[in-house]
Amino acid sequence: MHVHRTVGDVTRRIAKRSASSRKRYLERLAAAARKGPARGELGCANLAHGFAGAGEVDKDALRRTTKPNIAIVSAYNDMLSAHKPLESYPAALKRAVTGAGGIAQFAGGVPAMCDGITQGRAGMELSLFSRDVIAMATAIALSHDMFDGALLLGVCDKIVPGLLIGALSFGHLPTILVPAGPMTSGLPNNEKSRIRQLHAEGKVGREELLDAEAASYHSPGTCTFYGTANSNQLLMEAMGLHLPGTSFVNPDTPLRDALTTAAGERIPRLTAQGEDPTPIGEVVDERAVVNGVVALLATGGSTNHTMHLVAIAAAAGIELRWSDFAELSAVTPLLARIYPNGQADVNHFHAAGGMAFVIDQLLDAGLLHPNTRTVTGSPFAEAYRCEPALDDGELVWRQAPRDSLDKTVLRGTADPFSPDGGLRMLTGNLGEAVMKTSAVAQEHRLVEAPARVFDDQEAFLAAFDAGELSGDLVAVVRFQGPRANGMPELHKLTPTLGVLQDRGQRVALVTDGRMSGASGKVPAAIHLTPEAATGGPLALLRDGDPLRLDAETGILEVLVDGGELESRDPRATPEPAVGTGRELFTAFREAVGAADAGATVLGFDGDR
Repeated sequence: MHVHRTVGDVTRRIAKRSASSRKRYLERLAAAARKGPARGELGCANLAHGFAGAGEVDKDALRRTTKPNIAIVSAYNDMLSAHKPLESYPAALKRAVTGAGGIAQFAGGVPAMCDGITQGRAGMELSLFSRDVIAMATAIALSHDMFDGALLLGVCDKIVPGLLIGALSFGHLPTILVPAGPMTSGLPNNEKSRIRQLHAEGKVGREELLDAEAASYHSPGTCTFYGTANSNQLLMEAMGLHLPGTSFVNPDTPLRDALTTAAGERIPRLTAQGEDPTPIGEVVDERAVVNGVVALLATGGSTNHTMHLVAIAAAAGIELRWSDFAELSAVTPLLARIYPNGQADVNHFHAAGGMAFVIDQLLDAGLLHPNTRTVTGSPFAEAYRCEPALDDGELVWRQAPRDSLDKTVLRGTADPFSPDGGLRMLTGNLGEAVMKTSAVAQEHRLVEAPARVFDDQEAFLAAFDAGELSGDLVAVVRFQGPRANGMPELHKLTPTLGVLQDRGQRVALVTDGRMSGASGKVPAAIHLTPEAATGGPLALLRDGDPLRLDAETGILEVLVDGGELESRDPRATPEPAVGTGRELFTAFREAVGAADAGATVLGFDGDR
């Protein structure tokens, strides 16, 4: 199968710049690999500790070191809808692993916080850092030299990237990501959005707003809009780390249960003792990373992955840059319209053809690498064009529909919603930023207007409530980067900015903070780096400075003479807040890297 010239060029460029770090990473994998179970090298007291709590049958197998032992690492908690279904997974997976000739132990849990709950609250300042905490917790769970493979249970925003980064530090172990699926569809997204804007204008009260939100988020499973959680699932499938078609099957259904069992049955076969050894560090190579980027772009996925994918790649010794996203975006057509980039939710997307259709189309266009390794044991193109089904209770995979079943939601590469992807990179004298364009109408992609400058989103909302935001404007919300306060998402801005735009004002947002999958119809230059807290030009802006944001040409600039700008004293960085655990993350804020380097505190390849 052919590979598009740009996809091939970008992949080769990534491989070339990553040659040294990738080589060192693979050498570490080879050094960590064992011909037999690693627990065979433990001292007797060490090994006895490792199986003391097991049942008699498992204890005997662990003692003899003849069967592969699989670690289960889970983000289960029963507060978060996306992770509630995971409660029953460990027992089901243990049965499946045992039936396939292995053993499984629950190795550890990782924290799982919800950005939807912490929006606009102090806890949101811990959100991005939780990814690196999860990576560390995953590494701790796998650190006992008891395991020959891993099953990772998680779904939401920072959790899947954290689990994957942690697993890549044990890249010699085979690993399968096991998701839970989205909740069934609730209140239509256009109605939810309408009520949110009415509440922002003071036209409906809290009770009506809460009724709408409760009808939207109503049962166990992932939120159905296409934010970071569902982008995570798409990426794991596009990178060959899920079983095919696993991403968007609803919880508590026979097919979901069968897919979970299949993951448990598959993992022993991927171990060094199995017939198809497949270390995760070899699955996640330059081609798999590019496949993830292309799938994200083709569906208008979450902007958070301009950071998460960079950090994931770095954990595998691969240097991914924002310029790679931009170059791939230019040749990747937009195939999906999923809220907030359309009115459909992920259930509608799945019913219209879903992942198998998208992958089939992108492979035929040469936009995905067809021969990457996967957890199925088959090359990517062979396995991931298929979707799962039950045939008389037996799990089978069948060819996906070759035509979309709903072209308002999902289209092929011959008739895309847009000829290019859903992300743009902006550059100029303010630095570099990311913009999600898939939901922004053409007429709103160029805004030139005076700045209104705020140091947090509460100040912006107060100005709106006071009626101070009249006329065209570019809202600048700064000191929201990783070094300043952990880079919280600024979702509370979305309804208000939408109100201003609907009034006929030309508006845009510029921030060193995050918007994630909630980036919608208002043009938003986000993740701006260098951030204000590290002396970036954003700290020099003043009310009234003319700003130009042009998504078509990729320009973000302040139209002020350079000499005048440099003569200004930067606005002092606000003191970091304390309380709600924020003081515990002082070391993270001091050590964190820039957004375009993954916004991570973790050291990869000994580079910190």
